This record gives sequence, C-alpha cells and structure tokens, in this order.
Amino acid sequence: MSDTVDDPNMSPRDLAEPLRRAIGERYLTYALSTIMNRALPDARDGLKPVHRRILYAMRELRLSPTSRFRKSSKISGDVMGNYHPHGDAAIYDAMARLAQDFNVRYPLVDGQGNFGNIDGDNPAASRYTEARLTAVAEMMMEGLTENAVDFRANYDGTLEEPVVLPAAFPNLLANGSSGIAVGMATNIPPHNIAELCDACLHLIKTPDARDDTLLNFIPGPDFPTGGTLVEPPESIAQSYRTGRGSFRLRSKWEVEDLGRGQWQIVVTEIPYQVQKSKLIEKIAELIQTKKIPILADIRDESADDIRMVLEPRTRTVDPEVLMSMLFRNSDLEVKFSLNMNVLIDGLTPKVCSLKEVLRAFLDHRRDVLLRRSQHRLEKIDHRLEVLEGFIIAFLNLDRVIDIIRYDEDPKRALMAEDWDRKVARATSETDYVSPLAGGPVAEEDQGLTEVQAEAILNMRLRSLRRLEEMELIRERDELMAERATLEDLLENEDVQWARISDQMREVKKTFGRNTPLGARRTVLSEAVEVEEVPLEAMIDREPITVVCSQMGWIRAMKGHIALDQEMKFKDGDGPRFAFHAETTDRLLVFGSNGRFYTVSAANLPGGRGMGEPLRLMVDLPNEAEIVDMFAHVPGRRLLVASTAGDGFVVPEEDVLAQTRSGKQVLNVKDKVRALLCKPVSGDTVACVGENRKVLVFPVAELPEMGRGKGVRLQAYRDGGLSDATTFTLADGLSWHDPAGRTRTETDLAEWAGKRASSGRMAPRGFPRDNKFN
Repeated sequence: MSDTVDDPNMSPRDLAEPLRRAIGERYLTYALSTIMNRALPDARDGLKPVHRRILYAMRELRLSPTSRFRKSSKISGDVMGNYHPHGDAAIYDAMARLAQDFNVRYPLVDGQGNFGNIDGDNPAASRYTEARLTAVAEMMMEGLTENAVDFRANYDGTLEEPVVLPAAFPNLLANGSSGIAVGMATNIPPHNIAELCDACLHLIKTPDARDDTLLNFIPGPDFPTGGTLVEPPESIAQSYRTGRGSFRLRSKWEVEDLGRGQWQIVVTEIPYQVQKSKLIEKIAELIQTKKIPILADIRDESADDIRMVLEPRTRTVDPEVLMSMLFRNSDLEVKFSLNMNVLIDGLTPKVCSLKEVLRAFLDHRRDVLLRRSQHRLEKIDHRLEVLEGFIIAFLNLDRVIDIIRYDEDPKRALMAEDWDRKVARATSETDYVSPLAGGPVAEEDQGLTEVQAEAILNMRLRSLRRLEEMELIRERDELMAERATLEDLLENEDVQWARISDQMREVKKTFGRNTPLGARRTVLSEAVEVEEVPLEAMIDREPITVVCSQMGWIRAMKGHIALDQEMKFKDGDGPRFAFHAETTDRLLVFGSNGRFYTVSAANLPGGRGMGEPLRLMVDLPNEAEIVDMFAHVPGRRLLVASTAGDGFVVPEEDVLAQTRSGKQVLNVKDKVRALLCKPVSGDTVACVGENRKVLVFPVAELPEMGRGKGVRLQAYRDGGLSDATTFTLADGLSWHDPAGRTRTETDLAEWAGKRASSGRMAPRGFPRDNKFN
C-alpha cells in the first residue's frame, strides 16, 4: 500500500481500488466470523459457540446435576478466561437464558437464585446466583472423553475445546435458536423431544421419507410457555418444507363462572417470548383508551403459574367476541417467524427443511457412534494385551517372582523370557485370539510385550490370589465378546442404525409424553374466527352534548342540553364548538394543516370537569388550528377549501382516519392553510373573498376527489378566500345582516358566473365579517 501511495504516476482511481478491496476483504472476514462463530447454531448439536463453551466449562468444573452449585461469576469467569474472549456480561446473559424454563423448552443449566422471570425482570448479578448442569446437558456431552468429537485449541492455544458436542438428541429443534448475523438471521421454535425421536426413528427406517410424512410425528412447535397453535396444517407443512414461514400462537383461556350469570375470563398461558407485565400494560391501555369498550378491567393474580383475569363490562358480552378483539389488538396472539438458517457441518450456512435438519443430526450421531466404538475397541485391545500378560504371569508365577526378586533389570528380563502359555486351569477350551498377533496364539513359548511387562511389575501382591486368576479369565472372555460385537457394528451399517435407534428410544423413554418435562405443552387447534362487530354496536347509545373550547379542551356532557346556555371554561378560555351527538358517533376534526382526525364520542371525557386537550387524543400539531368539528354522517359530502381559494368536494367516508395521526385530505403548503369544511346541501356554491366580491356557480363544476390541492373557486387580484357555502338555487342565498335579521336573495343573476372568475361586489346589507352565516 505504501508503494502505491509513493508512486507519483498513480491516479486517484488507482488509490481507491486497493482501498475498496481491502475494506471488502475485511468486512467479508467480519461477516464470516459473525456467521460461523457467533450468530448461527450448528445443525448437529443446535448450539452457538458461547453456549457450547459454557456447557463444556461447567463440565470441566465438575458441576454435574448431583454436585453442589457454584457461583455464576466463577462459571462466567472460567468461560471468559479459558474459551470465550468476550465480555462476562454477555456470557452470563447467555448462561442465564439456558436456565430460564420459560425461554428454553429443556433447560441445560440448573439455576439457583433469581434468573429472571416471565414478567421481563432481568436476572440478579452473577455474584448472587449459582448454577450447575442439568441431566439434559449431561446427555448433550455424553461421550466427550471417548473421542466422540474433534477438539481444537482455544483462543490462546493453552487449552482445547470441543468443535461440537455429541448431542444425544436433536437439540436444535428441541430448544430452538435465534440470532442475527451479517446479511442473514435464524429463528427456530422449540419442539417436543419425544416427537422428534419418533421422527428420527421413522427417518432411520425410511431414509427417503418426505417432509410431509414427518409431520405425522411432529405436528408443530412445542413452546415452553404453552399456548394454542392456530396455524392451518397446510401453512405448517409449507413452513417445514421450505424452512421459512410463521406460526400463529394464541394464549390459552377459559371462562370462569362466578354465579348469578356473572363470569370472567382467565388467561392461564401466554405466547412464547411475550413479557407478561408489558402485555398487561398494553391491555390496560386498551381499556383506558376505550378501544375495547366491552372490556372493563384486567387483574394479574399470577403466582408461580399465570393467571390473568379479564372482566367484561356486562354479562351479555360474548366471550368469543371479547377474546377475538384482544387477539387482534394485543400480544395475546403473536406470530412466531420460522427461519431455519443453520450451519451444516459447522461450516456452511443454509436454510434447511425439517428433514434436512434431522438428517444432519442423524449423520452426526452415526459419526459419534463410530468414533466412540473405535475408541472402545482400542481400549479393549489394550486391556486384552494386559490381561494376556497377567494370565501368563499366573501360569508362571514362581518364575515371575524370581525375576522380580533377583534380576537387576526385571522389565527386560520379563520381555526376554520364554514363557509357558498353556493354561492349566480355569480356561476355556478354545484358543485365545490375540488382537496383537492377528490370529490364534500357538502353545509354544513367547516373550512378553513392553506393555505386559510394565503391567506385571505394577501389579499388587494382593492380586496373586487364586480367585484373581479366575476373574482375569472371566474378564478376558467378556471383553472378547464385546470386541466381536464392536467389530460387527463397525462393519455393518444396518447394525449401526439399529444401535442409534435404540439410543433414540432411550432418549424418548427419558423424555416421554408421560414425564413432566416431556409432556406436550402447546395445544394444536383451529382458529375460531368471530365475525367482527362494529365498535358502535358495543357502545350503549346515549345522547351527549360535545363542547370544545377555543384552546382545544373537549368534553362530553350527558344529554342534549341547550347550546346557548352558559358553560364553565378555564380562565382565559371560551366556547368554540358545541353540538348535539350520541355516544356511538364518530367525531371529525378538520385542522388547518388539511388533515382530518377521527375521535370516538364514547372516548370523550365527562362533562363534570373542564375536559381534556384534544391534542392528547390525536396528533394535531401545535402550529395547526382546529378549523371545524362535527359528528360524522354517512353518505354526506363535504366542501373543503383553503385560504388561497382552492377546494373540492370529498365524500365524508373518505376522510375517516384509522390512526391518531389523521388523514391528509386538502394539500396545503407555505403560508396557505385550510380555511373551511362545509357539508354540501344544494346544487350551488357561493364564495366570497377578502375583497368582498361574491361569486355563485354550480356545485357540479367542482371535482369530487379523496385528496389533493383542489381547483380554483374564485380568482383574486390580492387577498384570498373569506368564506364559502352551498345552497339550493331555487330557495335563494341567505345571510344575517348587521341588524341580525335573516335576509334571502333569490335573484342571483348579477353574481352568477363560471368557477374561478372574480365575481361582483357583495349586495347591500352583506355581513361586515364576510361570512354567510
């Protein structure tokens, strides 16, 4: 790189090329490191490196399920110092998750102390908690001392760690996994071990089995928090076939009869990875904002189990309708995404199907079986060699004692001596097959090997008993029988798969459906879809009077009171809008920013106080003013216009907003603002400008649209629009004169014209504020 910079003939393009390549190579290295060493699990044991190192470090500390607990700080410290060069906080968080029975279907760590809870509370500091391995974790590491897997050097080369764990069961699917790498992610739900073992047994018996056939054994995920899976079977099959999809998971609930027609709903299980405290806060917010008016209250009566009580507003409420609304508006129903992106053989990231994941596990188990069998075979060969030497020593005991007693180099003498190998007593009739000689041992004399001589010299005097000789011969015969079995296993693939099948049946027996840990927790059911009931149908229809002050404080007074009666307001505030409505109405608020906001009349505060600011109910900006407010009337059309004199007609259904942020209808910019919103009643439009010129033209000349700037209503040399209204031409145009009298003008030919013309001066007696009414 320095040679490139020092060369005066190099162009900026030449300088940029190596930089791009260097950055690309480094980022690729980082991405691969994140994918392989941090975020994605191995398909064979289902663990990420941090989890694998935690379990191995705890095994090295001899924290078996029957041992005493050790401080979590000691465990995380050993993991960090020996195997995982990252922060101890991250290591402790990973270890704590392995101990949480609401996060992990089959916990691998047995925690003592505060390891967090389903409410979302964090675990206590590592110095306060203790941990040890569970029986499940021991099963994951069974065979580590028997050369079952490869080992590699740790990060500083002083120790060794396993590349992968033997894994007696498909932990990837049993406990699931989640992680985000660079450019890829994984998210796998937990499953039931007994069902996974059945699927593995079927796959061993029928290697060409289809993914859909495996669903007969694995109907779906089995979450640690239970719940009800309501995803259609076709969707589940597609997800497992492709490795991508989602599962709809609902809370489990029941109706509890309180007598005398009263009842309440009790939620006993909530969806996986949903924090109970936040769920209750969300439902309480729905009650407060009256988004679910048929729900009166929620109580948390949970202890060790979950018990959330939902009280309906009235006894006539349909429980199915209430729960259907809660499912749509809260985390009582969630979608769990499936992305089976895993490392095949610990190297290649791939989105796998259900069958591919189980196949990767079974191939790993076969490799573990072969390695353990070969290791055992080598141990047997070594022991048989030693036993052969012991038997020779017993046959020639007096000579062995003489050599040991008088010879200066007894080891060399034992190896050089010609020994009588004829077994005089307590031997089998068949010749002994030596693993070293490769065939039957002849009865002529032979010397001892170095291993045999060393074993004889290390033998204790108490072993020179008559019964010990018989025990050696019995052990030799048993080992020979075991050796024959292992040789048969190593040579016959059918025997290997039969042994793996037996192991799967043992695992299934340990975690069977009749055991507390193995029983299925998530129930599969069909989603009961209840017809959506309009919000208005759930609200008692009562008359109210809506009052909104000049400063935007709104309230609803019971009944239809006289609109001209005196009302109380805050100091410096006064009346602005007052109209009759009903609790089932939806109120439309038109802001000077051209947006319409929708407010449910049932959600308005009562009329005893001064009300609440409207801006707390909708996202009306502080710089925007309230132009108009009225109750929604279905089928009605509205005339909207801006101060620049542009406007159009919009159906009232099109301005209803579904969110607090409202719905943009009239587009305004710069200093232009929305001026008016009038219901269209008649066939003619009358508008008056700030120059007091009046123009009358047919409503048909205005376009009907859902959103836009609109068209010009009236032309102005200076100033803008002051007011506009609609009326029936045959009835004439009415206004209040300065004396308060109503005046109607039927002959409007002088002010009639085309839309966007300038108009004529207002008639005598027209209001001085340039407003029609």
